Amino acid sequence: MAAIIDGKKISAEIRAEIKEETEALKAQGITAGLAVIIVGNDPASEVYVRNKGRACGEVGIYSEIIALPENTSEAELLEKIDALNARREINGILVQLPLPKHINEKAVTARILPEKDVDAFHYENVGRITLGKPRFLPCTPAGVMELLHRSGVEIAGKECVVVGRSNIVGKPMAQLLLGENGTVTICHSKTADVASHTRRSDILVSSVGKAGFITGDMIKKGAVVIDVGINRTPDGKLCGDVDFASVEPLASMITPVPGGVGPMTITMLLKNTLTAAKLQNNTNV
Repeated sequence: MAAIIDGKKISAEIRAEIKEETEALKAQGITAGLAVIIVGNDPASEVYVRNKGRACGEVGIYSEIIALPENTSEAELLEKIDALNARREINGILVQLPLPKHINEKAVTARILPEKDVDAFHYENVGRITLGKPRFLPCTPAGVMELLHRSGVEIAGKECVVVGRSNIVGKPMAQLLLGENGTVTICHSKTADVASHTRRSDILVSSVGKAGFITGDMIKKGAVVIDVGINRTPDGKLCGDVDFASVEPLASMITPVPGGVGPMTITMLLKNTLTAAKLQNNTNV
């Protein structure tokens, strides 16, 4: 039976550390600040944004939520980003995705100053991760790495399989595992036999967004299984990519959904905002 990796517990530990650091910064007269822009009224996005604002308050980070109507033009959004780029008290800027179809996400991402890009989506920050010299780490993959580290999982030399190749999770996840000397395979929709790869993985990370995609017959006994997926069953319950009932008896460690990777994503956003404030104010406190 697998040990459960408790994302809520580990997230709370990290947030307590962040709170200590934000208080140390405030003693120097510095308050870390995050601005979140949301365009339109997507219900899921609105929940995420509220949660981010609440989390900032818990750890002592100033937060500002800028809600723009669905018909906001790309030019108007870019102008808003420019204004935030110029504000010294705003250390991090995040534009909630997805954006309305008439707005180019790549143009928006590129407009945020790299040193304020706390999502780590800017081309410069992506390049720095590839070179092993990151300024910030993408929030969800960084959260996965913290779960592994704080659960005592050794990555160096292990067979690591990432299922999913998105720019937000899959690709950077592979980079971070590779950066810690894991032997990394990425599986995706064109992979001929996904199970042939997952069965040899010591560390398996799934981020495909398909409920129950990873089943027990796809798992190596003793593997560490990280489920990034967030899906809903027909009856409305949250579930991951991993069929927990069939995988859990075989794994050595596993993350639940909910309560695994999910709590870590916003926590790592807070950590990136704190890092941004330190860098912009040239302090390591």
